[in-house]
Amino acid sequence: MALKQSAFTFAAQNPAIMKKYNLLFPLFCGFILLASFNTLHAQNVGVGFQAGDPTGLNLHFRGTKPMRLDFLFAWDFSDRDRNFFFVNVHGLFFKPLSASPKFNFYYGPGGYVGVRERNRRDRDDETVVGLSGNFGLNVEIDRFDIFLQLTPRLDLVPETRFDIGGGLGARFFF
Repeated sequence: MALKQSAFTFAAQNPAIMKKYNLLFPLFCGFILLASFNTLHAQNVGVGFQAGDPTGLNLHFRGTKPMRLDFLFAWDFSDRDRNFFFVNVHGLFFKPLSASPKFNFYYGPGGYVGVRERNRRDRDDETVVGLSGNFGLNVEIDRFDIFLQLTPRLDLVPETRFDIGGGLGARFFF
């Protein structure tokens, strides 16, 4: 029985994927740096990682009221025929689940843009644009946040297609 190849091993063995990753990573670092200068003293910028479908790097702004901004720089290698790299942005509303504001339910609208890379030579890569929602639970412990979320996505360009993703992640707030 063959073991499933990890996303990092798969990416390292494919130069085209690494080139896209090398473009997204500096962009992600730039967002972190820019956001840190604006809100560093308030501990409102969270940087983290989400594992699931999709997997990605997360940037979360909890100082924006009434809606928090959440960015996910993600990749999805779940289909043999294609790889998907995208940026997902959501505006999230948080509702406490108890008297303590540490346990929350959150929800909100969003959108994404990305590139679906075709691994077959007879198909070109395609730009994907769509709408999404985000629903989840989180626990905030001082400067640390653990979350579990579900993200329904609707591709609008180049074709209409529905998908549901989600993941488990953690963030550290600066």
